[in-house]
Amino acid sequence: MSKGKGKAKHLMVISYDAFSEDNWEKACKLPNLSRLIKNGAYSTELKSVYPTLTYVVHTTMVTGVYPDKHGIYHNNPLQPFIPEKEQSWFWFKKDVRVPAIYDAVKAQGMKSAGILWPVTGKAAIRYNIPEIRAIKKENQALKILKNGSPLYSIRMEKEFGRVRKGIKQPYLDNFTTLCAVDTIKRKQPNLLLMHLIDLDDAKHEYGTNSSEVDEVLLRMDQRLGDIIDAVREAGITKDTVFMVVGDHGQINIRYKVRLNQLLQENGLIYEEKGELKWRAYLQNAGGSAYLHLKENDIEAEQLALDILRKAMAEDCYGIERLYTREELDSLHVSSTAAYMLEAKTGYCFSDSLNGSVITDLEEQGIAYATHGFSPDKPEYKCVLVISGEGIKNNYRLGEIQMIDIAPTIAEILGVDFENCDGRPLKEIFL
Repeated sequence: MSKGKGKAKHLMVISYDAFSEDNWEKACKLPNLSRLIKNGAYSTELKSVYPTLTYVVHTTMVTGVYPDKHGIYHNNPLQPFIPEKEQSWFWFKKDVRVPAIYDAVKAQGMKSAGILWPVTGKAAIRYNIPEIRAIKKENQALKILKNGSPLYSIRMEKEFGRVRKGIKQPYLDNFTTLCAVDTIKRKQPNLLLMHLIDLDDAKHEYGTNSSEVDEVLLRMDQRLGDIIDAVREAGITKDTVFMVVGDHGQINIRYKVRLNQLLQENGLIYEEKGELKWRAYLQNAGGSAYLHLKENDIEAEQLALDILRKAMAEDCYGIERLYTREELDSLHVSSTAAYMLEAKTGYCFSDSLNGSVITDLEEQGIAYATHGFSPDKPEYKCVLVISGEGIKNNYRLGEIQMIDIAPTIAEILGVDFENCDGRPLKEIFL
């Protein structure tokens, strides 16, 4: 292990998107994850942040603060009436209001690498392929070069680009893993942040308890093995800690609900000179939704609340709860909206003004799962494994918080990182 104030010279952080407590029983028996557990600490009670969306959570992971401080409140900034596939996302580090752990790593003169980590466009990461997507007429390769590390990105594309088929799985995660293996061997970064999405994609498309999910668990274990082997081949095993972390669970959905249609029926969404306008608008976050209101439009606020409370009284709309701003403050939710809706288990929300207000997916033979729900939903917690020399063996942690990840990274690497909402998990160290 490192002889400095840190516990290790190298930390490999593998974000295992949608890895949650319901996957634990199968995943923990697989060869590579079970090896990490045996030589490390773990929790199946990692509590995420609200709403449980990938970009919100990954920003908390690297900042150690809640969304009300870091400013990433959704995957997408508010873009009413723009189809989801054409929307911009929070791709860029400039949107994060606080320092990230990779900033602290750089300040310490250490090297970081980021492979498809969310919200890292133009971030202070030495070897950076940000998660970013071309929209409209943009060129994907140019967008990555412009916002990542050009020479590094070109080299990775030249070496492994043939493996990728757009964003299709398992090809995308195979590409990410090949890039990570090469980066570990050639660059030996002090901090590697990599984001693997195969499990999340499979749950969305096939539901949480499908055979496709079981297949992903096997593929993911192989990828973990490839990372462990790369560390061994680089000759840095004794100086390396591995961290495998899930960002949210997913919940199977039967009903998709388009509540903006209720606002439209009551004139809060309307057409003017052929253009759609809004006084109140629901921005869906899957299992939750933000209610956005035009500033100082008290009449629209009252009317929207009346409509939603009436809908709440009817089971078919699947609204479990309407949060006020005061309640959202206590949950550390971004101040971007005055109210939020939480969906019942089995329901999710959609922005769309097309189609019926309520769609029964089961009736249509569609399997689907999603996230965005409150982190307090039952059986919805995430998984964390931290493994390496100097970490207690087979050590079970109780409930921990997503805000604890960044301070724990700082503790492992021995970097100064202040002003976190969370705490370093010091109990895992020998």
